[in-house]
Amino acid sequence: MTDLVKQAESYEANELFDIKNSYYIGNYQQCINDAQKEPPNYGNLRLQRDIFMYRAYLAQKKYSIVLAEIKADSPPELKPFKLLAEYLQNPGNRSSILKTLEHELENMYEINHSLVIVATTIYNHEHNYESALRVLKNDDSLEGLTLSLIIYLRMNRVDLASKEFKKLKDKDEDATLTQMAQAWLNLALGGDKLQEAYYIFQELTDKYGVTALLLNSQSVCYIGQCEYKKAEITLQDALEKDSNDIDSLVNSLFISVHTKVSADVAKRQLNMLRDAYPNSDFIENYNKKEAEFDALSQSYQQ
Repeated sequence: MTDLVKQAESYEANELFDIKNSYYIGNYQQCINDAQKEPPNYGNLRLQRDIFMYRAYLAQKKYSIVLAEIKADSPPELKPFKLLAEYLQNPGNRSSILKTLEHELENMYEINHSLVIVATTIYNHEHNYESALRVLKNDDSLEGLTLSLIIYLRMNRVDLASKEFKKLKDKDEDATLTQMAQAWLNLALGGDKLQEAYYIFQELTDKYGVTALLLNSQSVCYIGQCEYKKAEITLQDALEKDSNDIDSLVNSLFISVHTKVSADVAKRQLNMLRDAYPNSDFIENYNKKEAEFDALSQSYQQ
């Protein structure tokens, strides 16, 4: 292999690192921008660039772009993201999409990392954590291990999440995903670990830039420490970065009772969530509790 080819591949690998890193920290537009300005490169690197570009579009809820650009003859590593776009865009058709997903998994004779990521994401949405973990069982990539850790945290199995973190650390302790996984684990552990989590998010911000995801993560550290005013300021910064970020909106609503926000402002925040995320877990649970409260109130009035 010539020195020129080595230099070219090294350059492309570095550029791919930036694209992936932007995605992981929630800088989705930068991920897309870098992917689009990249010149055609060698085989799999070009495919990986496209994968993260479409994932960033999905994160921005630009489902139509993914549906229009991923065709029947697209590489098999891209096709799962079209299925994810259909799932996210069509809540009423999810049972049919789940059947299609199960068929794809049954016919996956070798690891398709994209299909694993999409299946895990969909099963997460469905709260089917057992199926998500089953899909991830043979995926020992950094991203696969990170997703397993996230699922265990959602299941309140901090012990198992800690084991996944050890695998991540052994694999690459300096990777951005490993650092973020450590911070998420520290959030779950609470106590003194909350400050450690804050410092990790701050270090990532200093290295790679401010994003709504990192700011919201820091706000969670403040909330855990009952520093609600600091959380409020941080969430305001997060919403300036992304006014429709669901986690920032939910956390802003949560702390409103502690920051003495007026009832009108709190109601406005709730309506924003209802308009932007009518099918989210938070809104569905809120509507259910609201209906239960109304029914209970009426029973006392009779």
